[in-house]
Amino acid sequence: MPRADPADDGRYAEGGDRPPGARPPAAAPPSLSGAAGSGTSWVRGRLRGLLGLLRDDLWTFSSDPLPPLSRPRLLRRAPHVLFCAIALVLSAGAMGELHSSYALILPLAVLIGGAQGGAVALALWRPLPAWWLSLAALVTAAQASRVAPGGVEHPSPDPPPWPWTGSGVVACTLVLFLLALRVPTRVSAGALALTAFGTYLLQGVEGASSYSPTGVPAMVVLTVVVLIGTALRGRRVARSQLVELAGVTAEERARRTVLEERSRIARELHDVVAHHMSVISIQAQVAPHLVENPSEELRENLDGIRKNALEALTELRRVLGVLRSENPADPYGIGSGTGPAPDAPQPTLDRLDALVENTRTAGLEVRTEITGEVRRLSPGVELSAYRIVQEALSNALRHAPGSTVRVQLAHFPRGLHIRVANSAPTRTAPPSPGAGHGLLGMRERAMMLGGTLVTSATPDGGYVVACFLPGTEDLAPDDPTTGTTGEEDR
Repeated sequence: MPRADPADDGRYAEGGDRPPGARPPAAAPPSLSGAAGSGTSWVRGRLRGLLGLLRDDLWTFSSDPLPPLSRPRLLRRAPHVLFCAIALVLSAGAMGELHSSYALILPLAVLIGGAQGGAVALALWRPLPAWWLSLAALVTAAQASRVAPGGVEHPSPDPPPWPWTGSGVVACTLVLFLLALRVPTRVSAGALALTAFGTYLLQGVEGASSYSPTGVPAMVVLTVVVLIGTALRGRRVARSQLVELAGVTAEERARRTVLEERSRIARELHDVVAHHMSVISIQAQVAPHLVENPSEELRENLDGIRKNALEALTELRRVLGVLRSENPADPYGIGSGTGPAPDAPQPTLDRLDALVENTRTAGLEVRTEITGEVRRLSPGVELSAYRIVQEALSNALRHAPGSTVRVQLAHFPRGLHIRVANSAPTRTAPPSPGAGHGLLGMRERAMMLGGTLVTSATPDGGYVVACFLPGTEDLAPDDPTTGTTGEEDR
């Protein structure tokens, strides 16, 4: 096979025709000049990016006002008043210092002194422009003192401090402190670095013939101030984040509490629905025996109803297995009248006497009052009414030890009104072990049935829970002879 001459490789442009079997030209090794050029380009690019970052951080004039104090309310604007007063005093002091110590003409001294004091006041609302103003005042004062008669370019037995004057150090210290309190650390560090660079140019590069150097001490003071301001800002930001996180945690806890309470309500309502499904199954099984010579179609329909009811009941049992808690003990601590067994039937208002008696045993004086014509309510209303009374008594037991509780049930044709009120506690309540489900659970039960619930403190230091649960209007009273009952101290 023919082989291409290596000398011919350079004569073929990339992508052009090559002799058959010729190998592509080998890549030429990079030259030292190319490597140096690429390194220089990389450094230039990094420097350009850094300068662009500094420009974006420092060359902005947006407003960033100093927030007032949160407390005490009467001193909310005290920092603003204090810094404005310092700015006035600083302006007057800077004017006198520049005019007497550096022999600046009075108008120029007034201008520079006003700029230094004005920068402190401006830093309360716009810290970055204030820093630029203080830096410009520093450079102007340093340059003006060089050309002024009797300035730092003239021999003197007692040379003045330069390039930082006493008023200039104070002004820039306050400005950088207010700046570091409100801007990110990168921005305050950039401002400090640019201030140090300007100080180096004035004192280290330009210099003067007769002065007492103040660049290093001034930069040490400014660095310490920036570090303090940055630390205080970090502490404030961390506290704000902690408050925000606490709010999110409280919101998640409230959402979890709602879900837990709804799950508990669903567990209880399951028993009510399962009872109805069991009744439907039994009635469907018995119905053919109540009819003489039932037709085959009737038997098939009733058999289908019974099978569907049994299947629904089986599914309900599976749902119950998911919803049942591992610890079915009484969460209220005062007993439910049914015991902690997970398969016990759900309580109704018929067990109110046992609930009240358990509460009295726990140490509360409870009085009950039932008014109106007692009507038969749906199982869901009966269960919710019992749970609301139970939770209200539990809250009184936890938060109002030694109080007197009045439980009032008022039956109306359109529903049931419940009112549980306790008086002020007679002794200090111990820390509550509850998880905050009580009021939320009562409100969820009332809303589920289309009712309303109101809770509030009473003027005498007690607490009242009032609820109305709509009933089923077409249900007849349990006993036609049942009438209005008065107060019962059972």
